[in-house]
Amino acid sequence: MRAEVAENIGKVLAEMPQDVIGQVIAVRGTVLEIEIDGGAPAISTAVRCRLEDGAWVTAIVMSHLGLSRLRAIAIDSARGLRVGAEVQSDGDPLTVPVGPELLGRVIDLRGRALDGGAAIATGHRRAIQQLPPAATERTSRSEVYETGIKVIDFFCPFLKGGRAAVFGGAGVGKTIVLTEFIHNAVDELQGLAVFAGIGERSREGLELWEEMERCGVMKSAVLVFGQMKEPPGARFFVGPAALSVAEYFRDEMGKDVMFIVDNLYRHVQAGMEMSGLLGRMPSRVGYQPTLAADIAAIEERITSTNRGGMISVQAMYVPADDYGDPAVTHAFWHMDSAVVLSRDVATEGYYPAVDPLSCSSKALDPAIVGSRHYEVVEEARRVLGRYEELRDVISMLGLDELGGEDRVLVARARKLRNFLTQPFFVTESFTGTPGCRVSRAEAVAGVAAILDGRCDGMADEELFFIGPLPGVQGE
Repeated sequence: MRAEVAENIGKVLAEMPQDVIGQVIAVRGTVLEIEIDGGAPAISTAVRCRLEDGAWVTAIVMSHLGLSRLRAIAIDSARGLRVGAEVQSDGDPLTVPVGPELLGRVIDLRGRALDGGAAIATGHRRAIQQLPPAATERTSRSEVYETGIKVIDFFCPFLKGGRAAVFGGAGVGKTIVLTEFIHNAVDELQGLAVFAGIGERSREGLELWEEMERCGVMKSAVLVFGQMKEPPGARFFVGPAALSVAEYFRDEMGKDVMFIVDNLYRHVQAGMEMSGLLGRMPSRVGYQPTLAADIAAIEERITSTNRGGMISVQAMYVPADDYGDPAVTHAFWHMDSAVVLSRDVATEGYYPAVDPLSCSSKALDPAIVGSRHYEVVEEARRVLGRYEELRDVISMLGLDELGGEDRVLVARARKLRNFLTQPFFVTESFTGTPGCRVSRAEAVAGVAAILDGRCDGMADEELFFIGPLPGVQGE
């Protein structure tokens, strides 16, 4: 009964007439120019434009063209919108419903249900654009968050309360790694999870939803989607909307929140499209001049506070495998941990296709992971780095031309590369290999055993796509 009453109240509020403030004077795609009666509202204000059939197009004020004229970007399709259409606004920014009523649901950036369920009934709403928490409210942690993926936990451990990103080009497995992370997090999920699907394909969104239902984690999660078919305004603002949902759980309910983004680059792409539509001069490589600010507006809000914690894992597409791309470098600056997926590694059949020598993490410090873990990582990097130097020599002259020490090193490097592969739970259905989870201690112990020569008598194939190293206990 209470839910029905709340839903009816929400419908009444939505149908209440708002102030008529002006009319549409130009429509250019999803960019609207609006003439305002009595002075333009503030930037970020939400306005609604009436279609002839009585439906509404919602837009957000992006710039002022004069005292009574503004330019807004529509977050709905502007098809059918005509010059002279009535414009209404209550003067408030765009908001999204928040609260425990969202748990288990799939919504868009305005809180409309995408899962075929009933309308969201909640009495709380929050503006999608928020300022980051003040420095005095932020907290930092120096605890490692184990993902169960051994190559990540070993070379690039995540921090609780930190920001981590999975960088990679098209088709190298970013979404698979992200989905496996979610799967492994289910057992230890003490708080809540919010997923932001920015520019997500319908197929990808459905697969994620089904996987989370299968894992039993949807009851503690909210999925917020801005699909690829939607206008750039909808795709650009879905990330901030999902963050507002996560921030409510963190700040008002005191929960630890896992915030997952797929894909941050599509947020940048949507901003680039919007920038072009708004007539702004492009910057480097055609990106919007506000690229750094657009990424920072998302990343600086992702932090733990004295009211609750937040850990974020984000996928970041690397265009044309160019890690010097401005969008990639700007995103990299904000990350505590960066997992780099390599096309060369994927081509050789090693999955997850992580390039250990390119990954980085602030957690890889003796004071955080311990001196043993740090020392084994340094030795593993030395061995793998030397192996990369010798690969051209081996391909041209053969392994027999190397010295005895280098031959031993190459053999151990190959075993190490095989050991760093791992069968995933989320790929069981199409690989036929049962997934497994490996603790950080088991990963460190396995790598140490290989580097110490305790596996020299094993065939390389025995270490390919296994979990923990047989017979070796975590230290």
